Amino acid sequence: MSIIGEEEIYKKKIGRQYLILMLTLVFMLVTLIAGALFFRFYKSDPVKQAESRVYDKYYVMITDNYKSDFWKSVYSGAFEAAQEENIYVELFGEQFSKDYSEEELMEIAIASKVDGIIVYASETLEMSRLINKAVDAGIPVVTLYGDCTKSDRLSFVGVGSYSIGKMYGGQIIDIIKEKRREELIESETIEDRTQVKITVLVGADAQDAGQNIIISGLQDAINQNNVTDSEFAVSIVAVDNTNNFSVEESIRDIFLGDDIPNVIVCLNELSTVCTYQAVVDFNKVGEVSILGYYDSEAIVNAIERGGVYATIAIDAAQLGQYSVSALSDYYEFGNTSEYYLADVTLINQDNVADFLKEEEDE
Repeated sequence: MSIIGEEEIYKKKIGRQYLILMLTLVFMLVTLIAGALFFRFYKSDPVKQAESRVYDKYYVMITDNYKSDFWKSVYSGAFEAAQEENIYVELFGEQFSKDYSEEELMEIAIASKVDGIIVYASETLEMSRLINKAVDAGIPVVTLYGDCTKSDRLSFVGVGSYSIGKMYGGQIIDIIKEKRREELIESETIEDRTQVKITVLVGADAQDAGQNIIISGLQDAINQNNVTDSEFAVSIVAVDNTNNFSVEESIRDIFLGDDIPNVIVCLNELSTVCTYQAVVDFNKVGEVSILGYYDSEAIVNAIERGGVYATIAIDAAQLGQYSVSALSDYYEFGNTSEYYLADVTLINQDNVADFLKEEEDE
């Protein structure tokens, strides 16, 4: 090999070594920069925590189903109202890896020594005991939407159950009158008229006085409008509300029976949605009138399509706001109002278009 050839080979080796050296330096530089950035953000995290907002008080909200649209709206109203007073409200339960009962969540909240508890309560002895336990521990308790009258709760925030029953009753009267007109030609006497069968769906495990008051208001409204006993019959069906599937099954059992009601009154959002689905599945749209509860998008759209006769819209955000107000008033003044009632509105074919327009504008 010539001397010139050896020099070329040597130069190539030197070039490769130089390239490797440069790449190594670049790699080390990138690594150092990345490490510095990581260290910077890592060190800044405690600073961010130190600069995070410090709240004056910490409340928890306990419900039977934190995933529902209704309770999310209630919580949203409470959260926004609390933020204005530098208070943090947590929707208790959604942060845990497993689902706890309301009673279990009450025990956790008491042990955590929170500043206030907002709870969807019932009239059970266990709920009463837990509310009293919280109060004895210095934690004020507001019952929300469901009351526990025999406990030492601070306030009850809910809706006018009797007024809701009267609204349902008014809609049932309209349904009965529609049937009267339809049967006017065929029926020569009142006795020949078909009886309107009304079924009210209630929670199987709920000891809720509000449900009974709604039913009472419903029956009073019908009786006060010259409707004879032969024209309607009210029955109550207990729905297994252990979970969504059990609610669906309980409602489907109604449609699998021989005596399907003409009107089904639903007292919560889930039963309304499940009943509407069952009416569609069993091809009973137009035959079974649904009186629903709450104004979720699915329910309001069903009214517009004619699948749901009417629903009761509750100002859910207002429920949340009042709950925070009750606790805040207690801390500021030492007492508060015993009852807070949120606004309710009836939505049916007469005003559903206006309601949807308002929602769109908002």
